[in-house]
Formats: sequence, structure tokens, C-alpha cells
Amino acid sequence: MTGNTDKAVILTVDDDPIILNAVLEVLKQDYTVRPFTSGEAALSYLKNNSADLILLDHNMPNMTGLEVLQQLQDDPATRTIPVIFLTGSVDSEDEVRALEIGAMDYLLKPFRPGSLLTRVRLQIELYHHRHRLEDLVKLRTEELRAANQKLERRDKITIDLLAKASDMRDHETGAHIERVVLFTEVIVNDLLADPHGIYQITEQYGRDIVDAVKLHDLGKLAMPDNVLLKPGKLTEEEFRVIKTHPIYGSKMLSQAIEKMGEDSLLWTAFEIVYGHHEKWDGTGYPNGVKGDKIPLSARIAAVADVFDALTSERPYKHAWTPEEAFALIYADAGRHFDPYLTEIVKRHEEEFIQIVVSNRDIEQLPTPEQEAAAEIEIRAKQAAAAPGNEN
Repeated sequence: MTGNTDKAVILTVDDDPIILNAVLEVLKQDYTVRPFTSGEAALSYLKNNSADLILLDHNMPNMTGLEVLQQLQDDPATRTIPVIFLTGSVDSEDEVRALEIGAMDYLLKPFRPGSLLTRVRLQIELYHHRHRLEDLVKLRTEELRAANQKLERRDKITIDLLAKASDMRDHETGAHIERVVLFTEVIVNDLLADPHGIYQITEQYGRDIVDAVKLHDLGKLAMPDNVLLKPGKLTEEEFRVIKTHPIYGSKMLSQAIEKMGEDSLLWTAFEIVYGHHEKWDGTGYPNGVKGDKIPLSARIAAVADVFDALTSERPYKHAWTPEEAFALIYADAGRHFDPYLTEIVKRHEEEFIQIVVSNRDIEQLPTPEQEAAAEIEIRAKQAAAAPGNEN
């Protein structure tokens, strides 16, 4: 109910004072009645007030009932207020037009008091019942949204844990995953901003690629330590073992997809895990897939993964500078990498460099003790080289 009492508020709009008084006499015992002699006055009242129902005359000077009804329907604040048309006309076209615009009922004048009272009561009951249902739907929708957000957070945490577990098999800090995600995000954002040809992706697919790339090395969980953690160069047999990690990872994901059903994130993860070591010219593994037959998600992951591998310290190599890594990526465009994706990297070199600088592995940063020792060593060398200390 609206107003200052528990009674429903009814606006009655009619240019005939006799009709207004008749409506007031019928309804005043059960409802709060607000009479208006013009549509303009009623609409002005509704700018700052509400109503539970409107009784609206059809034939009025200046603004007809149909015109008032149209304005009520055009305003979101008044659109849901039920309207009963009151008219002395028996023109069925007017009745149909009123119902088409949004009137809930149509009552001929002169009306019978009992008929008016019954129709008003039914429309107000329907109005309040509809609002209760809408409130209930909003409540349940919020509950479902909160539950879905909780599930999404749980899924994200699960994916992050799996990604960290696979990454920390051979990278002590796990920062490799974080950088690969950031490189991937740069490429995905470019594709979303400039979609064309086979490089058009949806927002959802873009989000899935960024989230799923975390799992690109999931199959490393199945690799033996003596091969995965070997500090030196791998033998041919050991390399054959390493080349199976996309297969093991994709098997894990295919089992998850079978249990979960079709899921865009899991399917994108499957594409990346299985295909991120394929090469544009068909010389990659595990299947030697070529060109755009390799899923776009996997082609993006390949660029991000290799760039980070090149610019990161490893037991068997020093970190390359970003400039050196860019040179190799560009040289391998059309052989290892999708040529268009390397063009995207060129457009965003500064962002790639910033990611490298801001997200170094912990082991690549000197400790305070190491910095102090280095400073002592430098000063000692400077002192030894000073004049008079040649001996």
C-alpha cells in the first residue's frame, strides 16, 4: 500500500465532477481516493507520489485518456500501476486501443457500484501479488547470484592451485604462470579491441583464454622428476617423455569435461594444454597440427609461454633481455608462431617489457645480503685499483 495509511491509493481522473463524486462515494470506505479533473494534473501528482490504481476517463479535453495512458506507460516509474478505463463510449476500437497500450480493464459509464468495487479490488490484489512475486524473484535472483559467485570463486581457486602445482614442479616461485597470464591478457585485449577475420573473439572466449592459460603445463604433474628437473640438456628419450605432457594434461581435462558436461572454460583449457606446443608450420607436437588448424587459444599461449621462457632464468640458461626475446619471436613468425600474433606483440612491446620488469622471479632478485656483499666487493676492487696500491 502507498500513502500514509494502510489503505491503497486510487487516482480517479475525470473531467465530470459528478463521476468523480460517484467514484469517491463507492470507494472511500475501503480506499484513499485522489480525484483529478485532468490528465495533466494527475501526471503532475505522480511525479512525486505513487498510486496503487488509476481510474481513467477516456474522453477529456486537452489530453485524452489514451494520451495519459501512453505517458504512464512511457515512464518506468508509473508503467506498472494498473489502469481501469472509464468511458461512456461503446466504441470497441477505443477499448482495444486502450488494452493494447496497457490498460488492465475497461468499464462503461454509468457503472454499477458493485461492479466498480469488484474490479478495483481484483486489480489491486493482482498488483500487490505481482509486486510480491517480483520481490521474491529479486531475492531468489540475488541468492542465486551470490551462490554462483561463490562457486566461481571456488573454481578459480581450484584452477589457480592446479596451475601453481604444475608450474612449481619446475619453477620454484610459480611466477611463470602469473607472467604468462599477463602476456596472454595483452594479446587477448588487442584481439577484442580490433576484431577481424579469423581473429574475432567474444568477450567470453577472451576471458576463458586468460583464465585457462594458467593450466597450459598441467601435464607436467605426470612427468618424472629425473626428466622434468634435470638441470642439463635432455637426451632424445627424455625429450620424448617431456613431449607427452600435453597428452597427459589433455586427458585430465577430458575426464573433467566428461563429468562436468560442456564447459567453455574447461574446453578452452583443453585446447591450450593440448596445442600450445604445436607450431604454425606444422613441426610442433604432439600432433604436428598446422596454421589456423591450431586453436587460437593455443597459438596465443605459445607466444606468451615462449616469451616468458626466454626472458626467465633457468638452471640451464641465463635470462634473455626482452629485446633478444622479441627478435627470436619475430624471426620465428610463420614458422613457430602465428604471424598475426607476433604483430600484436610488436604493437605492445612496452607492455611486455613492463611485465618482465615488474614480475621477476624471486630468485632473480638479489637479497639485501647479496647486495651488501656486492657493494663490498666493488669497493674493494676500487681500493685495489687506486693510485699507490698497484702492488
